[in-house]
Amino acid sequence: MSRQQRHDARVPIALAVLGWLAVAFFAVPILALVIRVPWSSLSGVITDDATTEALTLSVFTSVITTVLAIVLGVPLAWLLARSNIPGRRFIRALCTLSMVLPPVVAGVALLASLGRRGVVGEILDDWFGVRLPFTMPAVVIAQLFVAMPFLVLTVESGFARSAGTVEEAARTLGASPWYVFTRVTLPATQPAIVAGAVLTWARALGEFGATITFAGNFPGTTRTLPITTYLALESDIDDALLISMVMVVISVVILVALRGRWVGAIGGVR
Repeated sequence: MSRQQRHDARVPIALAVLGWLAVAFFAVPILALVIRVPWSSLSGVITDDATTEALTLSVFTSVITTVLAIVLGVPLAWLLARSNIPGRRFIRALCTLSMVLPPVVAGVALLASLGRRGVVGEILDDWFGVRLPFTMPAVVIAQLFVAMPFLVLTVESGFARSAGTVEEAARTLGASPWYVFTRVTLPATQPAIVAGAVLTWARALGEFGATITFAGNFPGTTRTLPITTYLALESDIDDALLISMVMVVISVVILVALRGRWVGAIGGVR
């Protein structure tokens, strides 16, 4: 629909009222946060050692999470979009289930699988002496578990929509499957990959429930910025407001940078 068509469309009054109520529902909490933030204390909180340490840890682990999500999620998205593997719908549901699971449940599931007495964690501990819970790698695992589905769904849609005559022409000219994938398919899907990666990074940066359940709360090791915000809420509401505002600004920047492209990408999933 063009801008002129949107302008000419006559919206029923009831729909307009309900729509603006929905806008207010989302806008009021953010505006209240902006109003309540003690801006004069912003520099002190941002430069505080605990906040800086938590922010650095969050950025570091979320970047690693995003890289791993690309390495694992892009091939998974390709399988879901292009292959005829049996039970594809079930596999998609399984691999994206963590998007709708309560974060604490996701953390408990990780403990059940990778904890010291977990299904896999016990083997890692007994055979290799590897203990994942309450370590920095546990933060990455928790973030990856809840954030990678955003990339998978977005990139799957990109792969589904990029299939076309160009790939067929490359195959007809004798190009290998790997050449077609790397030189034709991936460039055509790049916007979806970028959008999925940014959404994954944003989700990983804001992850709280699964992280604190599986990785714990240890300063400098597993205490991320969302956990720091929660702790500040119990001791100093002003600090919690300021840290929350930092997270809001980061999120707004991400959404503005994406300019809504990821909505169309997810909408194309079959």
